Amino acid sequence: MDTNRKTAFEALLDIEVNGAYSNLAAASAIGQYHPDNEPFVRALIYGVLENQIYLDYRLDGLVRSGMRKVRTPARILLRMGAYQIEFMNSVPDYAEINETVKMTRKLCRGLEGFVNGVLRAYARGRGAKLPDPAEDIGRFLSLRYSYSEDITEMWLAGFGPERTRSLMEAGNAVPDLTVRVNTLKCTPQQLAERLADSAVSLEPVQVPEPYGSALQGAVFRAAGTGILETDAFREGWFYVQDAASSAAVAALDPRPGDTLIDVCAAPGGKSFAAAMLMEGKGKIFSCDIYEHKMELIRATAEKLGLDLIEPVLHDARQTNPDFAEQADCVIADVPCSGLGVVRRRPEMKRKANLADMKKLPALQKEILEAAAGCVKPGGRLMYSTCTISEMENEQIAQAFLKQHDEFRMLHEKQFFPDTDFCDGFYFCIMQKDPA
Repeated sequence: MDTNRKTAFEALLDIEVNGAYSNLAAASAIGQYHPDNEPFVRALIYGVLENQIYLDYRLDGLVRSGMRKVRTPARILLRMGAYQIEFMNSVPDYAEINETVKMTRKLCRGLEGFVNGVLRAYARGRGAKLPDPAEDIGRFLSLRYSYSEDITEMWLAGFGPERTRSLMEAGNAVPDLTVRVNTLKCTPQQLAERLADSAVSLEPVQVPEPYGSALQGAVFRAAGTGILETDAFREGWFYVQDAASSAAVAALDPRPGDTLIDVCAAPGGKSFAAAMLMEGKGKIFSCDIYEHKMELIRATAEKLGLDLIEPVLHDARQTNPDFAEQADCVIADVPCSGLGVVRRRPEMKRKANLADMKKLPALQKEILEAAAGCVKPGGRLMYSTCTISEMENEQIAQAFLKQHDEFRMLHEKQFFPDTDFCDGFYFCIMQKDPA
């Protein structure tokens, strides 16, 4: 059996059956099966996930009982085969079909004839056709780009059809790997020089003002392969962080000697960025509710040489009495629907529904209220999410400010993956009145 396809199958099965995150499932399967073409494996995993609603819709027209009635392993194999036929050109269609049939014979014996027939029909262009966008633009966009109907309707109401299509296309694009230089260990130029002889190249991200000056050219797109296998990474010269997160922390403007509290810190990227802007001077309490995430923050902070960071096990929904009005800066990067990062976790596109999204603002408000209690007079509070949803972003900030006249808005920004340099990301900076 082809090891590359077997690896992709196992990752997709883990996601389908166990609800695993795509990045973790892919890493686990690759670590277990050691495929010889990892880029192909990742392209197949993420390609199937990014197009799953579309693939199932097309295949439904070729499966008498519908895709939902097909056994899970065979359903995944059909998606893999259909995706390769329509979107990948590495080998001819007949070869793709033969490889899928071979896997079916091993993984779900007895269904190889069924899989063979469905995929041959798919290759001939049969199967369900997409609806006419002029008649039902929402249904068309949902199926064409494989977003849940709830996301589609929400974005159509907020942005209209052309911008919704643009956001969906951006969400289906292959994301950049963005890194932030650890300016406490090296300069951006020194890192670029150190990696010059490797298979990696760094392209500066042109972060716009007012954020760019504070970041001092320390954010790069990494091209090539193996950057996370370099000595520079192992020695903490940089870490992975999207440019929007770096920009948000720069807007918060933590300063040397400050006390900063990050109430939902894991995996720690914003705490690390703040530590560098603080020049390693001051104190950062990086909080999370899970002990294993504390260990992750602790280990990465140690590798980066950030001894001002202290991981704290704490529930962000409650104000820690020890932190009451103690912080110059507070970061509340809250749990959200994650619609700004679907290009990194494409399984979220089909899972997101309005009922679940409507539950999030209550939690987000609770965390923001608790975080506000940690801000000292004159201090600054950052509220942020990695989503594109007004009810989780602007509406939360506006409601908070209406209820807290001691805070005023300093800065607010929604980044979009189709027009900006980064993931979809929202943040606002609010300042508490001096005593």
